[in-house]
Amino acid sequence: MKPVVALVGRPNVGKSTLFNRITRSKDALVDDFPGVTRDRKYGDVTWDEKEFALVDTGGFLTSDEDDFASDIKYQVEQAIEEADIIALVMDGKNGVSPYDNELVEILRGVQKPVFYLVNKIDSPQQEDEVYEFYSLGLSEVFPVSGEHKFGIGDFLDRLVETLPQYKDCDEDEGIINVAVVGRPNVGKSSLINKVLGEKRLLVSDVSGTTRDAIDSIYEKNDKTYRFIDTAGIRRKGKVSQKIEKFSILKSLKSLDRCDVALILIDAIEGVTEQDITIAGYAYERGCGCIFILNKWDAVDREEKNVKFFFEKLKMGAKFLSFAPVITISALTGMRVHKIFELINEVYLQYNQRINTGALNRLLERSVERNEPSLHKGRRLKFYYATQVSVKPPSIAFFVNFPDGIHFSYKRYLINQIREMAELDKTPIRVFFRQRSGKINFTELKGDNTNTRNKGSKDKESLNKHRKRKLRKKQSLKKQLRDEI
Repeated sequence: MKPVVALVGRPNVGKSTLFNRITRSKDALVDDFPGVTRDRKYGDVTWDEKEFALVDTGGFLTSDEDDFASDIKYQVEQAIEEADIIALVMDGKNGVSPYDNELVEILRGVQKPVFYLVNKIDSPQQEDEVYEFYSLGLSEVFPVSGEHKFGIGDFLDRLVETLPQYKDCDEDEGIINVAVVGRPNVGKSSLINKVLGEKRLLVSDVSGTTRDAIDSIYEKNDKTYRFIDTAGIRRKGKVSQKIEKFSILKSLKSLDRCDVALILIDAIEGVTEQDITIAGYAYERGCGCIFILNKWDAVDREEKNVKFFFEKLKMGAKFLSFAPVITISALTGMRVHKIFELINEVYLQYNQRINTGALNRLLERSVERNEPSLHKGRRLKFYYATQVSVKPPSIAFFVNFPDGIHFSYKRYLINQIREMAELDKTPIRVFFRQRSGKINFTELKGDNTNTRNKGSKDKESLNKHRKRKLRKKQSLKKQLRDEI
């Protein structure tokens, strides 16, 4: 593990702004009202060739001013327990707060390095505003500005000097990234908490509790999984608050970095149009997908017709006909363990590579079974095929008229690949590329009655043609790599 540095402090002191500045990202949600950050948020930082993980936490409160105050306090305490170094952030514009004094008292008992930051000090001229914070009994205070970058370098210089040593390793090697997506309040956080066996994420009956996309690492049977909890995705017409719009954008972005998307559906409410829309988002981004009907334990016994649910789902999401479906209960843990079996199966196919020779034999048999239709009176010819990437398996077909391939024939080829290569649980992408015509060796060699000089010229012409063909092939490969 990398050393972990946790940002803590009362609400609206600028922790998320500092997090974005230090991680050089926009991963933490930022807005002008307090309480935007609720769950812990992790980000990787490299400074002076040293790496550490930075944790953004919710604002610390001891009163009941916020419905989530007690849960946020628990999250802050968890972050302090997990962290190697604590950075307490205070507000330089509004001065010392009773919450600051309480947090300082809590941190005095922590046997870890603690840095005290006074944020919103935008220039050297404002450094005098820092002195009142020494009244808290602090020996050193760092004036910083997350908004304007002032003082950040000095703080990080001191921070990396105190970082504990850790073993360098490739964290992402072999990790299966799993995004949990769905409408608000379908049980996404509850499912991850059940999998992890701890209260890692906030759970509430209030829809929209999760606002950031949160990563959690879990190991099972020598495999490592990264579960990404995301904010619920509503219909566009239902999204009114600006902060929720950012949450939805972050949920969609999480799909871009996942291998397998668990699409959660509330079995009590049944399959809705928004469920199909969310499934479409995952399909467009090329994710491996698994449909999960959650809250199955609460469905009326008379309505527990699994076949009916599955058929309705398959009819609504025909584009994801290959995605497995399972019924579970995140509350009771019913069949939750079976999710890992499906994740492993989907990921194995999602990362599958087909031998080029086998792929071309498959293409040859497919064309023999069902020849493509004519294009402007000319026969479509498939020259060869090759797999250009995985996650998902992506295959390029080289033909004489790429624009002449009908979408139904494209679907036919995909189905043939699924059947012959046994890829029935993963999306497959296919591309059609132009390939230059074959060489007419009869014309190049010329008539047998030609003179020896003519034959020599033909041989020289043939060599030039081969060189041009090789250059075109290399150029085409580069173009393919850029496109894929």
